[in-house]
Amino acid sequence: MTETAPRTAPRRGTGNWPLIHAERAALAADLANLTDEQWATPSLCAGLTVREVLAHLTAAASLTPVRWLAGVIRCRFDFDEQVAMRLAEQMGATPAETLGRFRGVVTSTTKPPLPTMAMLGETIVHGEDIRRPLGIRRAYPIETLTQVAEYYRGSDLVVPAKGRIRGLRLVAGDGPFTAGSGAPVSGTTLALTMAMTGRAAYCDELDGDGVAFLRDRCRPA
Repeated sequence: MTETAPRTAPRRGTGNWPLIHAERAALAADLANLTDEQWATPSLCAGLTVREVLAHLTAAASLTPVRWLAGVIRCRFDFDEQVAMRLAEQMGATPAETLGRFRGVVTSTTKPPLPTMAMLGETIVHGEDIRRPLGIRRAYPIETLTQVAEYYRGSDLVVPAKGRIRGLRLVAGDGPFTAGSGAPVSGTTLALTMAMTGRAAYCDELDGDGVAFLRDRCRPA
């Protein structure tokens, strides 16, 4: 598997953008040689292929707050409809075009009205939604994963992660991340993060009395 690191050292004041750019670049590199069949593989996002999830990431990196609001109004405040509309805009005619459009936003700092940390989280979580069904593994920097896990433990914005882990004690075995109190759940920081964000497949990589509770909370409503 090919991994791509930032080409330049982060500048002061750039915050999490260098991390986001590094993760986008690594994902683009990992997807460079997919077959048409692989592009059509179902992702971990229900109802979406890996190609469609990549188009969604491109859309998120292309939306200013003004464009986001205009889309919400156009879709009459149906947020799912807006997501589908923006995804369709970025699909392109072929998988090569889908990937090309994503490559075009690798260094973008455009975002909808979300915290920059949410953009980093989305890049990693959706990256795994794509990679895992394809059998691709990435060795994420533990510092980056820890920041994302810390963000999700305290947020229900867009993804109801905070509520999903209520009453559970999460402990990472590969880094410093811990969260909550209650029935224990342990595993890698990545598996904990993905389970927090509703990906039941990663519960298979977790241990502890709280895993069954967490798995149940990952089921679609």
